[in-house]
Amino acid sequence: MPRPKLILVYEPEDACRARLLADGFDERHALEISSYLAQSTDLAPEFGEIERACAARGIDFQPVELDGAGPVIAAAAGSSALVWTLTDGIAYFRGSAAPTLARLHGVPTFGSDDTLFALCQDKFRSGAVARALGLPVPEAGLARNGEWIVEPPPSPGGWFVKPNRLGAKIGIWDDSHVRTLDHALDLSRRVQAAYRDDVVVQPYVAGRNVRASYLAVRPDETAPASFFVDSGGDFQTMTDSMALYGETGEAAKASGAYAEPELLPVAASQPEAARRIDAIAARAMAGLGLRDVWSMDFRVEADDTVHMIEFEVCPGLPCFDFRDYCRRRWSMTLAEAMVSAAAARLA
Repeated sequence: MPRPKLILVYEPEDACRARLLADGFDERHALEISSYLAQSTDLAPEFGEIERACAARGIDFQPVELDGAGPVIAAAAGSSALVWTLTDGIAYFRGSAAPTLARLHGVPTFGSDDTLFALCQDKFRSGAVARALGLPVPEAGLARNGEWIVEPPPSPGGWFVKPNRLGAKIGIWDDSHVRTLDHALDLSRRVQAAYRDDVVVQPYVAGRNVRASYLAVRPDETAPASFFVDSGGDFQTMTDSMALYGETGEAAKASGAYAEPELLPVAASQPEAARRIDAIAARAMAGLGLRDVWSMDFRVEADDTVHMIEFEVCPGLPCFDFRDYCRRRWSMTLAEAMVSAAAARLA
């Protein structure tokens, strides 16, 4: 009888960058966009550890680049295999095709339903769905190259402007927190010129940044772990992100410019906010269908008001925050936690 197999599908940074350059993006913006796929670069050196952990459980491990995933997934039809998609995407990236291919061939997947892979990458639509479920997501407007598609609501504290389909950042530039809607429209022109994307314009919400992480290492564990992510700034920019991950992160380490944000458990200082985050996560799992592995970003105010910013079905597994979660919650390395979760599904 064939052994069960874990198929890990990932999209490399260099393959994405080559496509973007061929599509006419300039080199700097192609590098910035492809950097969102840094987890495929950062996890590759640990494929050997994942393979050994799989072998110890009687599981074969097959990492495959996205461009070669079609035949591999098709060949797995009818076998005891599980497809884990490491990177998603519907615009600049194409990872959302992998769970759809798995569904086409009847191969089980690790992670959320394939329709969520597309939804979560469109921040305007995913926010609208989350609000319809009663989740505390700020209302949003949508602008395209200096024109409103949907005007944002009034906001005395100003607005946040972020690309609609590019990663999960709260802001690209230092001036992403704007005071006027004219400034927001100006940023929409800059985003269109640089990244060919619309912008989401949300009322600015005060508070500290929180990341909630979840991996189903044990089927009976349904609550995420939530941590304040204190990096010294109000929000993360593209420059901040590139200094932490992937090829550009390795360069930052070599130059001494690498510095991880501090992670502090929300429950340690604001237990009521932590309880509210758990309740929001439970509602999102039930209403959206999140499962197996995901993350959410929040802003938490001093009075325990919680604002949900967005959710991801392909969180950055090799990132410092997810590794920290695996160590604190499960006392496991990332590879150990991944294989334990996959084994639970295969069982």
